[in-house]
Amino acid sequence: MITVIPGEERAVYNELTKIPGIREVFHVFGEYDFIAIIDVGSLSEVNKTVDTIRENEMVTSTKTIIGAEL
Repeated sequence: MITVIPGEERAVYNELTKIPGIREVFHVFGEYDFIAIIDVGSLSEVNKTVDTIRENEMVTSTKTIIGAEL
């Protein structure tokens, strides 16, 4: 889940869709601005992808949730 500087949603969306490992990006309303679905092969790749997201100066915060299949 990603929060960005108000008014920068479109620019951040465009950047998120270019990051390898991000499968889908959803613009949402509420506490967060986006939900990004990351689909990679390992936890270290998740960390690298999240670090890349956080490098964007328009991103103010992130929250990572790891899902598992039942």
